[in-house]
Amino acid sequence: MSEYLFDRRDVEFNLFDVLGVEELTKLSRYQDYSRELFEMVLGEAEKFAVGKLAPANAEADEVGSRLIDGNVVLPDNYTQLFKDFRDGGWFAPVHNPEYGGQGLPQSVGMAAIEAFVGSHPSFMFISGLTVSAGHLIEVHGTERDVELYLEKMYTGQWGGTMCLTEPQAGSALGDLTTTATPVDGEDYYDIVGNKIFISAGDQNLTENIVHLVLARVPGDPEGSRGISLFIVPKIRVNADGSLAEPNDVAITGIEEKMGIHASPTCSISFGDHGECRGWLVGERCRGLQYMFLMMNEARLVTGLQGVAIGNAAYQSALVYAKERSQGPKVTDRSEAPKSVAIIEHPDVRRNLMTMKAYGEALRALLLNTAFMSDFALYSEDEAEKTKAQDMLDLLTPICKAFCSDMGFKMTELAMQVFGGYGYIKEYGVEQKMRDVKIASIYEGTNGIQALDLLGRKMRMKSGGLFLTWLQDTNEFLGSLSEDETFGEMAKQVDAAKNALGEAAFGFTASGKKDPEYPLLHATPYLRMFGLVESARLLLKQATVAQSKLSAIWDEKGVSADDAEARQALIEQNDDARFYENKVKTAQFFIYQILPEARAILKSIQSGDRSALEVAF
Repeated sequence: MSEYLFDRRDVEFNLFDVLGVEELTKLSRYQDYSRELFEMVLGEAEKFAVGKLAPANAEADEVGSRLIDGNVVLPDNYTQLFKDFRDGGWFAPVHNPEYGGQGLPQSVGMAAIEAFVGSHPSFMFISGLTVSAGHLIEVHGTERDVELYLEKMYTGQWGGTMCLTEPQAGSALGDLTTTATPVDGEDYYDIVGNKIFISAGDQNLTENIVHLVLARVPGDPEGSRGISLFIVPKIRVNADGSLAEPNDVAITGIEEKMGIHASPTCSISFGDHGECRGWLVGERCRGLQYMFLMMNEARLVTGLQGVAIGNAAYQSALVYAKERSQGPKVTDRSEAPKSVAIIEHPDVRRNLMTMKAYGEALRALLLNTAFMSDFALYSEDEAEKTKAQDMLDLLTPICKAFCSDMGFKMTELAMQVFGGYGYIKEYGVEQKMRDVKIASIYEGTNGIQALDLLGRKMRMKSGGLFLTWLQDTNEFLGSLSEDETFGEMAKQVDAAKNALGEAAFGFTASGKKDPEYPLLHATPYLRMFGLVESARLLLKQATVAQSKLSAIWDEKGVSADDAEARQALIEQNDDARFYENKVKTAQFFIYQILPEARAILKSIQSGDRSALEVAF
């Protein structure tokens, strides 16, 4: 297995140089934090990921999760690992410190979680689902709910899940058949039903598991309007918080999956013996609305799964390409040419550069969106808060779908760099590909994300979210229009941005005549949006990097016209090399990858309905 490498330098460049995340300390929520503390958190996260999570990954993948006598048993090495994770305070890094969380900004917490997910994806499902379920209880639960469950969930004493999917319903949650029947004189409901594909549905690491279950009260409306949400603990909880008797929750199976083998994805039966009790969250018939709080948080983390695993695959491929010698350099015309490291071969370099460009773009997209979340949650300026929420709403489906799709693409390219050694288990690349694929499927398939973007987010506030994004993008690109270094790149991004707008406004007209036609192109449109936003973010990074690079030239006394001296410094100075590579990465993305956006516009404008008309 190759060593796990976390690109902390790029993470800190995003947070501190581009986003200026220390500005968050001006908000009352984060006034006790500092850049020094954020840097310490990232350092400790990297240390834990490299030193403890990564070494346990391969064995956990091999052993997997097992169902023994109705109970899920996880790999033996998880017991101590879970204890260390909890003791390190990593269970709820961004959640309320009053109940055991660290209270970090979303952006800083997301960066730390990248290290954890990249080093050991399966392990992170337990904490990820638990704190998301806990946050829903914190926001929508009663004082009793918060008192009974929250601290135990945020500290990892108890686990948590969300139970949505049923065998006959899939993503159509309104078709669920699980029922919740009121009990006369009691504050609970009788829960009866079956759920499938429940991540971390059971495990032997926590004392209890708190399931959040979607169900319908008999007599409530059919479809999604009649769905309610219930707290259904695996073991009932007494009024004083102690554990009581089992709650008639049975694990009926563990899914045999392509990847994330050590994450127990369970089928669960509630109320087989008529003894399963659930407590209503909030109001009846608002369950799906409440659950979307948890699902939207999970969608960002799902996008992060693509970022983390894709970047881990890139780092592994980069190391391998530098070490693996095979074939002479194409320009070596000597009689006895020597083999060189495969990184010297142009096609391998293109694969690596494509991974690098996507990886840095996806990371920028996630951290930028998480930064918006910080202001949406805690800004005291209402205008700033509203704008941040608008951008968070617009970008969330792109983060989930584009990042998970491109994260998978990165693992594919990494395997190509490794060749046959990537296809076998020795270097762990095939596991990365297996583990990341699920990210495009769960928490709403990427097709659903595309429909959400085109059908809801683009229409919100009469198109106001998209218009705000357009205005911000226009201002940034306009500021570079005459720039000697970035003017031409800005024009390329501007043309792609105009194509995105042309497609969006074209859907309005075509949709009136043919309502199915825009939906046919929703997924390509989301990809198009992801490409343009990625190019914008990488170009922004390049401008910041160029400024840093110029300062180094000045400090070292290297003149602008001395290309040889500059190249020598780039090879010797880590900072100069990092900033120069940022400029090159933006250049590569804009000229080699971004042109796809304008090709997508042509397909959208083609009027082709063959996929709708073919007789399958």
